[in-house]
Amino acid sequence: MEKDVPLQTVQRSIEILEILKEDTIGVTELAKRLDLPKSTVYDYLRTLRSLGYIIKENRKYRLAFKSLELGGYRKYHSQLYQLAKPEVKRLADKTGEIVSVNVEEQGRFVVLHSEIGSASLHLEHHPGTTTPLHTHAGGKVMLAEFSTEKVESIFERHGLTTETEHTITDRAELLTELETIRERGYAVDRDQEIIGVGTLAAPIQVDDRLIGSLNIASPANRLSDTGYQDELVREIQKSTNIISVNYEHST
Repeated sequence: MEKDVPLQTVQRSIEILEILKEDTIGVTELAKRLDLPKSTVYDYLRTLRSLGYIIKENRKYRLAFKSLELGGYRKYHSQLYQLAKPEVKRLADKTGEIVSVNVEEQGRFVVLHSEIGSASLHLEHHPGTTTPLHTHAGGKVMLAEFSTEKVESIFERHGLTTETEHTITDRAELLTELETIRERGYAVDRDQEIIGVGTLAAPIQVDDRLIGSLNIASPANRLSDTGYQDELVREIQKSTNIISVNYEHST
């Protein structure tokens, strides 16, 4: 089978955009991080700047808002986003927590849309945020619905990285947990992706086909309360049912 090999100029351009996503940076520092001559890096920056994807300010470069155009277009034309948005808002208002609707893409967990509740944590949980699927409930409920072949393919491609000391990185243990999640219809964990943060999630399915997940992020100690956890399960399953029915009747 032919192996995909990235075109180097495209790969370098994306690497530059990824670096600028995290920081405003000058040519010299960028050249060091890429291990490239300053003249070469400047050529890339000049091209990206001419296309409107980066801005030069005080001899440093940053991402332009033009990058929002591509992601925003993809998000707002997503049927799942359009149908899930009201329930994500309702659930955030009801629970006071951070609520997100998410999808799997290329073996990674991707936040499609999120809402911030009145008593929520302050987390980086914006649209487009990607994380390993195995490190939290929102990803695990999707892994639990995938075929064995797809799960193994994701593990082989991305590995089982350690985010905290509580992250499950043993393959057999994780597969056992996925079976439990599949049977009960939701997932819950604490401190596995971020210390102090707990997550509870349920899959969104239409005709036994997984289309995404709903996830609630909460302080881990708050999620330890069994009564509160049961309340969240009822609310999140109510929302996933509504989204699934609306999705089915809109196609």
